[in-house]
Parts: sequence; C-alpha cells; structure tokens
Amino acid sequence: MSKMVTIYIDEQAYQVEEGKSVLQIALENKIDIPHLCYHEDLPIEANCRLCLVESEGKTTTSCTLKASEGIKINTKNEELVKIRHENLSLLLASHKKNCPKCQQNQPCPAFALMQKYGVTGEEYERKMLDLAIHKMGSAAEFDPNLCVKCGRCVNVCADIGINFLKIEDSSVNAHLTYSENPKIDCIYCGQCTVHCPVNAIREQSHLKQVEAVLDDPDKIVIAQMAPSVRASIGEEFGLKPGINLERKMFTALRQLGFDKVFDVNMGADITTLVEAQELTERLKKKFAGEETVLPMFTSCCPGWVKFLEFYYAEMIPHLTTARSPQIHSGAAYKTWWAEKAGIDPSKIIVVSIMPCTSKKYEAEMEKLKFELKGLKLKPVDYVLTTREIAVLLKKNQIDLPKLTDSEADSEGEYSGAAAIYGASGGVMESALRSTARILTGQELPKIDLEEVRGMKGIKRATIKIGEREVKVAVVATARNARNILEEIKKGRADYDYIEFMACPGGCIGGGGQPLTSTHAIIKKRIAGLYDIDQKKNLRRAHENPVVQEFFKYLATKPSLAQEILYTNYSAKKKFE
Repeated sequence: MSKMVTIYIDEQAYQVEEGKSVLQIALENKIDIPHLCYHEDLPIEANCRLCLVESEGKTTTSCTLKASEGIKINTKNEELVKIRHENLSLLLASHKKNCPKCQQNQPCPAFALMQKYGVTGEEYERKMLDLAIHKMGSAAEFDPNLCVKCGRCVNVCADIGINFLKIEDSSVNAHLTYSENPKIDCIYCGQCTVHCPVNAIREQSHLKQVEAVLDDPDKIVIAQMAPSVRASIGEEFGLKPGINLERKMFTALRQLGFDKVFDVNMGADITTLVEAQELTERLKKKFAGEETVLPMFTSCCPGWVKFLEFYYAEMIPHLTTARSPQIHSGAAYKTWWAEKAGIDPSKIIVVSIMPCTSKKYEAEMEKLKFELKGLKLKPVDYVLTTREIAVLLKKNQIDLPKLTDSEADSEGEYSGAAAIYGASGGVMESALRSTARILTGQELPKIDLEEVRGMKGIKRATIKIGEREVKVAVVATARNARNILEEIKKGRADYDYIEFMACPGGCIGGGGQPLTSTHAIIKKRIAGLYDIDQKKNLRRAHENPVVQEFFKYLATKPSLAQEILYTNYSAKKKFE
C-alpha cells in the first residue's frame, strides 16, 4: 500500500500518494496547470516547460516534481504565469496560420490552449522549416512544421513496440521524422494522432468528401457506426467516458442528412460467423489428427494485419480469411440490401464511423473491391474517425447529448456479441460463443468469458467447448504481439486461437478516438461496451435475424459469397 503524505498547493493541504507527480495531483484535483508533453501513460520528458511551479523557492516542472511530506507548491506566482505564457507563445508561434484545422475553424487542441491562456500564436514569428507533410499510408499524416517536439508521439510509438517515429536534429532545427530503416515501418494504428497535443499528427480527413456526397441528391448515403464510437463520442461533448449514445447518434446522423442509418455491429455479427466457421473447421481437423494451421489469428484489425504482413510474413497462413466487420457490412449493404430495396448499388455510398485510423487504409485496399453487374465496388467509400464525426456534428450545430433517441434502420440490428468487438478480447469472446454452437450444437453454458476481458496486454485462457478444451490468447499492441509470435515460432506455445489488436484495450483505445486517450479512460469505455452486451436480448451472432437473412441471400450466390466474405494476405514492404 502506498504511503500517504500531506502536501500544500497554493496553501491548500492535500493527502496524496508519496512519489506521485505534482502535475498528476493537480489534474486530479482540478488545479489548473498548463501542459503539453505530459501524458499519464507515457515517460515524463519535461520538454514543453509549461507546467512550471514554484517549490521551496525554486522554479521547477510539476511533471517531474514528486510529492513528499510537507512540500509546498505555488502555482499562481505572477512570474510563473508570465514564463508559462511566454513558453506557450514560443511553442505555438505561427501555429494558427499553419494548422489546417485552425484554418477551417475546426477544434484543435493547440488552439484551445491558446484561447484558454490568451496566446494568439502571433506573439513570436516562428521560422518554419518548410518540411513536407508525410503520409502514413492512407491513414494518418504528420506535419513536421507544426511539431513542438514534445515527444509524445515518439514515446507512444516506442511504447506499443514499433519505433517508427523520431525527433531529428537539435535546437531550432529539431523536427519530427521517421526511421529510414527498411525493417521498421508504420502500422497505421494512429496512436500518435491520439497523443499529439498540437494537431501535428492527425488522421487523413474524409470530411470534405463526406460533406460532398451528403449534398449530392443522386447518392444514397449510408452511415454505419463501429461499436466503440457509441461509448466514446460523448467525451467530445463533455460527457464521461463509457456512456452509450448510440440512439442519439442515430438521430444525429439523420439530421446530418444520411439516407440510411445502419451499423458496423451488424457486420461484426457477420464476421463472427465467418470466423467461427473457419475456426471450427481447423479445430475439427486438429481433433481428427489431420494437418491444419493453428493457432488461428483474428484479422479484423488492419493495423495488426499490416504488422504481421510486414514483420512476420511467414505466419500469414495463421490469419483467418474472414474480412473485417466494416467491410462485411459495407458489402452486404451494397448487395443484399441494395437488391432488397431496389437501389442501383453504384449510387450507394457507405460511410463508416470508426475509432480507428487504419480503417481508412483498409477501406482503400484494392483487393477488397468486389465485382457486381460489371462494376468494381468498394465495400466502404469513406471513413470518419470519432473525432471527425464530432467536428461534423459541431459544425452543423448538433448538440448530441440533447437529442432525442431513435433506432437504427432495421437492417442495422446486432447482437451483444457485436458490441464487445470494440474491447480487447471481444472478438475472441464473440467467436467462441458461436464456435461452441457450430462445433457441438450446444450453447456455451457460461456466455460471459471474463478470462479474456480487461486491459492486460496478454491474456491467456483455456475455454471448455463440449468435451474439448480450446487454448486461447488475447493480445493488444505490437510489443505484446512480438512476444506471443516468438513463443509460437520457438514451439513454446500450443494455442488454438489468438485475438490480436494494434491498440491498447482494443478498438476502444484506437487512434481515431477523442483526445486524450488514457488507460483509465479506456477502461471506462470498455465497461460501457460490456454493459450494452448485458442489456441485449440477442447476445450471440448466430441469433441475429438480419444476419440470418443475409446468409440465406448468399446461399444462392456462392461466387459472390466467396468474394465478399473472404480475403487474402501478402508480405508487405516498407510504405506498402
């Protein structure tokens, strides 16, 4: 148990844990100390010099100052306030006129700081380095000219186990860049974007394209929202993490002008059944003593798949051939639903709303297009992150928390198993619920698989299905994936099925989520997803009547089924 000490901040006594940073204590007690580089889950760098306080007659950074018995801290000293103001002005000099979000009057975290502390961004003229914006695939991008060298993106990239980003040079010429090592590549997870405090790293925006199709009377525009978004979008409107706003989001999407409001969760139920069927086939071969490839790996996270294709291409055969939820439902709506509704598929535009940047990269993949009536169609046309949809709502003066509730259109029906896809372990749990039924004809006696839940980076469990034991693992982040993959390569593991996700906590901690994502916030979002599952009448994917109807449709079209349900993978080179 941590030792408690008494410290004094602005002459007010606080009982706190010894050794805790003064900045963290201030944040927990709503004491205003400006900061840019500090993040509670990352190493302390003290780069921005904004969180200065006075203690024992000395000026020091509050992020490095540790609580000890009787220590006295002053946060309001006039000289301190002046230095902070000057430091912030220097850091953000010329930011407003160079930031694309500020230019378009979109919410920008740096501009919010400038407004809060009375900095215009023009107090000093910062010499711009005139470096090119670097595109990370079709997912994210970074502008070295806006970077304040806080180090957050570099630290989080290292923390998840990639080390693609780095700060190069020193002093006024220091700038953000990337590793030129051909054996190191970005996996498009976007963790850098959700940790950047100044919009120097951001998603590649699809806002203009989406606004254009919403204004096009010749297009039928479908919105489909990922499971995680409903439990995090409220944060953009001042609500606590984990509050389920899906019904208000359905209303908001209609107000924005979407013609149909469906759900990626329906696609998650499709993915579950495709994946569960493939797992069953592999397990049956194992139980019969036949040759098969196990463990089977999940494939619905494109960041994880890119990691495997680049770093461990020899293990590609372990990936399930199932496409991902947004791709499954996007194709379903352009085939099954289009035929049912009598709509020309070429007029349908599918917009996914995702907690993720790598889903933008996935949506652009040529291999995922399918042929229909002589046309090559993309299952998903555009992807908006949680942050982007919040921008669109605010731009249209839609106050989300105040809206009345409504339901998705009927073809967006989903099971509780789909809702938990957003949490690390959720894909695994959803698939096992249906694998049990396919493999044994019986339901799992215990539907809630707590063994695979939670924020732990690697979770291992043995799940009993009928008379058989299935050994599973759940893995989040590339660092942990490497550990498990090396175990398998060295013959030290005998798993049957492994879920991999690129981001901490799974999709719910994705790179497209509201700023700033912390492990504590992610845990609250996760709780919101499991609460949705608990309250659903349908809790297994195979119980979803909409998905049953979709598979009946495909039963008469085997070649189309093959094309829109399954995919393939290949080794990737740097920047592919």
